[in-house]
Order: sequence, then C-alpha cells, then structure tokens
Amino acid sequence: MAKILIIDDERAIRNTLKEILEFEGHTVDLAESGRQGLDKAKKGKYDLIYTDVKMPEIDGIEVLSQLKSPDSPANQCPVVLISGHGNIETAVDALKKGAFDFIEKPLDLNRLLVTTKNALELKAKDEQLQSTAEELKTKTAEIQTLKQQVQTKNQMVGDSAAIARVREIIGKVAPTDARVLITGENGTGKEVVARLLHEQSARANKPLVEVNCAAIPSELIESELFGHIKGSFTNAVKDRAGKFEQADGGTLFLDEIGDMSLSAQTKVLRALQESEITRVGSDKTIHVNVRVLAATNKDLKAEIEKGNFREDLYHRLNVIPIHVPTLDERREDIPLLVEHFADIICKEEGWGKKTFQPAAIKALQARDWPGNIRELRNIVERLIILAGNEITEQDIHDFA
Repeated sequence: MAKILIIDDERAIRNTLKEILEFEGHTVDLAESGRQGLDKAKKGKYDLIYTDVKMPEIDGIEVLSQLKSPDSPANQCPVVLISGHGNIETAVDALKKGAFDFIEKPLDLNRLLVTTKNALELKAKDEQLQSTAEELKTKTAEIQTLKQQVQTKNQMVGDSAAIARVREIIGKVAPTDARVLITGENGTGKEVVARLLHEQSARANKPLVEVNCAAIPSELIESELFGHIKGSFTNAVKDRAGKFEQADGGTLFLDEIGDMSLSAQTKVLRALQESEITRVGSDKTIHVNVRVLAATNKDLKAEIEKGNFREDLYHRLNVIPIHVPTLDERREDIPLLVEHFADIICKEEGWGKKTFQPAAIKALQARDWPGNIRELRNIVERLIILAGNEITEQDIHDFA
C-alpha cells in the first residue's frame, strides 16, 4: 500500500488520520510542524502528503509551495490541504499552487477515503506515464544509435573520381523506380550501392529485402522468391510468402543474380513484365509493387552466350548499369577507408583510437587487393587487434 505523511500541529488530528489510514493498510508518518514536515519530505519518499493550513512558523500554503518547487524531491507527490478555517479564496490559492484537493475540518470520513484513493490512483498513473516516457526515450535513443550504425555501415567512403562517379549515378537514379544492375568484383561494395539506392528513394520507409541467389539451392530459389502453398512439396507444411511479397511497396535486391537457375529467371522475368507472381503449387496470381535491384560479379553477356542467362531478363534488369570499381582502381581512397574502418572497429570493441603511420598507409596502398574493400576491412581489423596503438609499416609486413 501507500506511504503517507501527515503534517498537522494538532496531535488529535494527526493521530486520528493515522488511525484511519493505517486501518486502510497504508504506512503513515507524522510531523507536528511545517518545518518538520518539509524535512521528512526531503528525506523520505511519500505517495501522498496531507498538511494542515494554519500552523505556526510555516503554514500549509508555504509548505505546499516548497513541496511543489522544481528542486523539491516531493514535487511529484500529491498534496492535500486540510483546514478548519478554510474559505474559497484559500482553497483556490491552494489549487493554483498545485494542491490535489482541499478538505475542510471537521473531516468527513468518506471524503477523506475517496480523496486518498483518487490521489493515489493519479500518482500511480503519473508514474506509469513517466515510466512509459522514459522507455520511449530510451527506445528512441536506441533507434537513433541503430540508424547511425546503419548509416555508417552504408557509407560510400572515398574521394576518387571513380567513386564520385558512382555517387553521382546513385543520386540521379535513386529517386526513380528504374531497375539497376550493379556489377563489380566480390568485395567491392555492391550491397552498399543497393542500400544507398533504397535509402535515397521514395520507398525508403518500406522494406529492403535482400536475396543472395548464390546461397540458395536451385531447387529452393523459386519458393524463396515467390513463396509456396501448403503441400506443394515435401516440408511445405504451411503457406509461405516469398521475397517478392515481403518486398511489396519497397525494394527487392537480387544479389549474385548470375547464379540464378534458368527456371527461376523465367519467373522473375514474368514478375518484372506483369508485376505479378504465383506461389509454388498455386494457380492464383498476386500483384506486387516492387522495385528490383540486381547485382553480379559475373559477365552476364558471356553467360548469355553460354546459355546460362536469359538475354531478355538481362535487358529488363540492365536499365541503369552501375559498375563498382575495384580497390586497385581507387587506391587513393585507401587512407580514408583505413581511417573509417579503424574508427568503426575501435568503437565496436570499446577500444581507444588507433592510428596508422603514413608509411603503413603507403604500404597498404602498394599491395594488390583481390578481395577489395572486404579484404581491406579484414586486414585493418587484424592490425588493430595484433599491433599496437600506432600501426607501423613493419606491422603491415608482419600481420597483413
């Protein structure tokens, strides 16, 4: 139950209130003067305070004013004034100063109990609202942190002409619904390009659904993309929406599309042509509104000549081509990339900032980078873990 403070210079009133409220199951503290009441309110946490108005030294109105001051630890606690000399002006003044209620003596038992119940319910609601507000504040901060992490992850770092050209194309194409075919070697950052295209589009508040076509067995790719109905094949125990449906209204990113089976390519082509898909095992068509981005590390024209990729699908996807340069083609960006990755890794691990000597940077720029950006990040992480706070050229030779 509640913890209540009674402030009154009349012992009989204090004891009567204490007896009534303790009978209701509350814990009651007593103060025989305004000063003593304020001292107790500063030290103890109360759910409700009753105070007499007419008291020597510090009267109830002054007690109320001090309790409700911004720096008072009891400023959120409901305060009820009681008086045998009350008038309308006093009651109005008390309510203006923040009193929950004003009760005249002699005290009416029912009025006292109802006021106590209402005051405690209000305080409980206020505390719940405050707790909810704090939770929302925490969640908002967490969401903001996650957004910052995502933005950091999706940054395209570099000042080279090659990467500036990619940024320029993204800026022009992202606001449209044009399909984009992103090409480039493994580890160059094709996924980052796709995410930036989505983030800068009108679909940014809708899903970005990513599918790694190379990681899904050919016999499952159609179910993954278009979904299936219960019983359509072994282990299809319930209906399941595919990636096209999950991306409805947003963006579908088909990574490594050069590894997609010809059967799945045919269905993707139909989906692009008609904006409709059919779940595996069903004859019902489902309309989808999806922007498709695709990426590959393969030469699709060569794959077309080999009979591994449909030419009509290639032309459907290749409305806007974006080629992501290799790291060897943008070596001047290595210093910025190293600093970027070092900052991220140190923050993730909770370490202090680590720096690379100019000679160490030159040594990294002189290397070949078959793994591109992904390889560079791995090496930066290795150096940060194994080397000292200042990474030297010798560390590059020893650990990279």
